[in-house]
Amino acid sequence: MPRTSNKQRKLHIKKGDMVMLNKTITSAPSAGEDREKGYTGKVLRVFPERERVIVEGVNMRVFHEQPSQANPDGGRIEREAPIHASNVNPIDGDGNPTRVGRRRIEDPETGRGQWVRYAKTTGEELDN
Repeated sequence: MPRTSNKQRKLHIKKGDMVMLNKTITSAPSAGEDREKGYTGKVLRVFPERERVIVEGVNMRVFHEQPSQANPDGGRIEREAPIHASNVNPIDGDGNPTRVGRRRIEDPETGRGQWVRYAKTTGEELDN
């Protein structure tokens, strides 16, 4: 059933998650840091509208920056570039990659519920 009221895209990844690559990601030749399948890193930023994430140490690119107050010399800066969210899986408590499910948890005191993500492999909650 298509979304009718909330059109916001939902991803299985959130900022701060530890994720594992499920394919090899090549970097720029000048950066020279390819990341093999199985590499684990922390998610630094999420772009849900484009379904992309930035993972620490993955997809290093060289950016040419103009001089500024923060960087008076300017020059070539190596930074992470976004990769598609489908290329990473979150890590469960055992350190294994897992798929993500969503379930509704009801609060018995207030009667209000909220959606939480859980690992399909172990069943434990990913949102803390």
